[in-house]
Amino acid sequence: MNSFLIGIACGLAVALIIAIYFSAKLSSLKKEKKSEVEKYRNMLAERMELESAGVNKLRAENEELKKTNENLRVSLLAMREKPGRKELERLQVMQTAADRLILNSPGFAPVWQAALKESEEEFRKTYSGLMPFLKRHIPLKTSDAQLIDDQGDSGL
Repeated sequence: MNSFLIGIACGLAVALIIAIYFSAKLSSLKKEKKSEVEKYRNMLAERMELESAGVNKLRAENEELKKTNENLRVSLLAMREKPGRKELERLQVMQTAADRLILNSPGFAPVWQAALKESEEEFRKTYSGLMPFLKRHIPLKTSDAQLIDDQGDSGL
């Protein structure tokens, strides 16, 4: 019976050693898995932070682009309504009308050419001296009476 107890004790001792070995191995595997899960959790948190920062940056850029787009739209509308545009359109209409009168009215062309040359000469004079400086910065309205007087002086 003594040898039986020794056999059981040896078997239990070997089983205990194997149980301790596997327990230690299982514990180390759990630690490894836990550290791996923690590593993946940290990686996921970093990635989410980066993506969140990227999305926030894209949203801010999108808002900035929307503001820029609105500013450009308003500027475009303002440019369309600038006084220079309407005057240029009016000038083009008047030029077309003058061209038609020159072609259709035989006596209009010489009178028109003389008036045009006088106006060009007057315009050239506005770019030399003190009076032209004042005229450029303080435009004077031309009245109908002044135009009639000017035409009377030229002998037309």
